[in-house]
Amino acid sequence: MMDLSFILNELGEERDKYFNAVSPAIIQSSNFSFNTVTEMRNAMLDEFDTNLYSRGQNPTLTILRKKLAALDGAEDALLFTSGIGAISVPLLSLLKTGDHVIAIENPYSWTAKLFNDFLPKFGIVTTFINGSYFNNFEKAVRSQTRLIYLESPNSYNYELQDIKRVADFAKARNIVTMIDNSYSTALFQQPIAMGIDLVAQSATKYIGGHSDVVAGVLTGNTILIKQIFEHEFMNLGPALSPNSAWLLLRGLRTLPLRLQRSFESTKVITEWLSKHSAVQEVIWPFSANFPQLALAHQQMRGCSGLFSFILKDSTFAKIEQFCNQLSHILIAVSWGGYESLVLPVTALVKEQQYDLNNKQHQLIRMYIGLEDPDYLIKDLQQAFDHIDN
Repeated sequence: MMDLSFILNELGEERDKYFNAVSPAIIQSSNFSFNTVTEMRNAMLDEFDTNLYSRGQNPTLTILRKKLAALDGAEDALLFTSGIGAISVPLLSLLKTGDHVIAIENPYSWTAKLFNDFLPKFGIVTTFINGSYFNNFEKAVRSQTRLIYLESPNSYNYELQDIKRVADFAKARNIVTMIDNSYSTALFQQPIAMGIDLVAQSATKYIGGHSDVVAGVLTGNTILIKQIFEHEFMNLGPALSPNSAWLLLRGLRTLPLRLQRSFESTKVITEWLSKHSAVQEVIWPFSANFPQLALAHQQMRGCSGLFSFILKDSTFAKIEQFCNQLSHILIAVSWGGYESLVLPVTALVKEQQYDLNNKQHQLIRMYIGLEDPDYLIKDLQQAFDHIDN
């Protein structure tokens, strides 16, 4: 295993090729020339390891690709223009008409749309299960099952799957496994070491870290990654721009510091919220009362700054009143940046559809950024004070 500092600061950075600049150059070129026709022919025969045209590979992207693969303990990586691109393209590559997928219930919204609305057009069927219970995988498997899709933890209820056990189960049946590891990143969770075949992440989140780039990454063994690259990736054209790759390289430099800061601050804030008289429940994998706490500590080194909580008075109006009153915590989607955010599920539900007995509807998802915890607690408290009046 390579040293983390070496991966983040040195791996892939051949500085003598760009004037010994400390920060890598942005090779913005879309096209690359060759000294001979033979060189060009060889490049066209294998674009996976050659700079021919930036719809395939590019020198700036190659530096990032090497780092992200090494962080995951993977053989190789592919970079995409979004996190959902890093999920959709490999699924289109690996699945065909008649195939069956087992997926955890309540995945990321666009992943759910992919399974529910898009893949059925090609005759691909998905069974959604509560992945917290391993026997659900055993019950759902069919002779046509070709892929098991995990998201551990997911990003609202933070339900976990026993990653190694599922990976072993799938390998014994020659089923490909894939996981969305955006929540934990490679620093807090290593799915490939647990036997998972493909790991996707929204690089928009912690890898970028500054809320200024949208990107995705897929890691895995070279055979699978190259198969995806040479067919669906090159045909669909989701290649990341060199400038976006450079922003992600910049984000990687401080990833351990930002991730740890977010983790430590979230400990403070979730503890404070769990004791607040206006809060019914806090849901975070490292909370003392989280039902899968032992599994969380078993397969995660640390925990993301993303959690959910429920107010004791969880009417539609009270939830929105509380969120609207926040002064420094922004109402926004996404997470993983420097700024703290809040997203109530009521934003996804019309008031007439709101069900006070549906726990999912009551959730307020919060992300803790890099601000001082006391600063955020003061903002939360003044919002609580407002809804109490």
